[in-house]
Amino acid sequence: MGDSFYEYLLKVWIQGNKTEHVKHYRQMWETSMEGLLSLTKKTTPSNYYYICEKNGGSLSDKMDELACFAPGMLALGASGYGPEKSEQIMNLAKELARTCYNFYQTTPTKLAGENYFFHTGQDMGVGTSWNILRPETVESLMYLWRLTGNKTYQDWGWDIFQAFEKNSRIESGYVGLRDVNTGEKDNMMQSFFLAETLKYLYLLFSPPSVISFDEWVFNTEAHPLRIVPVSDNKGIGTPVRQFGRKQGKPE
Repeated sequence: MGDSFYEYLLKVWIQGNKTEHVKHYRQMWETSMEGLLSLTKKTTPSNYYYICEKNGGSLSDKMDELACFAPGMLALGASGYGPEKSEQIMNLAKELARTCYNFYQTTPTKLAGENYFFHTGQDMGVGTSWNILRPETVESLMYLWRLTGNKTYQDWGWDIFQAFEKNSRIESGYVGLRDVNTGEKDNMMQSFFLAETLKYLYLLFSPPSVISFDEWVFNTEAHPLRIVPVSDNKGIGTPVRQFGRKQGKPE
């Protein structure tokens, strides 16, 4: 998916230990973030920041819960800027996380719908109303807690976990909701709930030394990849030799 591309521009730079060999990935990420900033708006009266959806040349005042990975990505990348820009990016990450948390808090079940619309004079309204146990919001809360030390993000994560426990837990596991307004269940547990959602919640309440950001970077599916030591990263960013699928030989 397109969102993973932007995430990986940043994370390749981090995994490569932020050296000159991978600097161009950071530069590409910063360029793409200028585009993201141009898509950011805020609501009245509550000043919720959100990322518009762009369709061709037009903007739609709609944001998917899937886009709630962005606060964590922005927070992770903020420190690579100078002081003023770093503060701007981190503040945007915090504001977007607040919006994503309120995707959950504004429904009767306290679980987020799949997407939200922002109409003039209104803060937010659920569009597609199912919840399939997605990880993006708790992922961002984990990043923000680790990078700021603000326990508010743990409190928000606990609220979301309790909502899963109340509405989604059944005897054999967890299920999504067909409608976050009524609480009707869908009888399906997505694999990413175990692989990502619960993993990020676990890390949100674990010491920062558990899979430390000093040694590891997560890919988009929450698998930790070790950061390449400076002494070993001379090959990072060099051309990759192509191999034939059958012969296993260079083409």
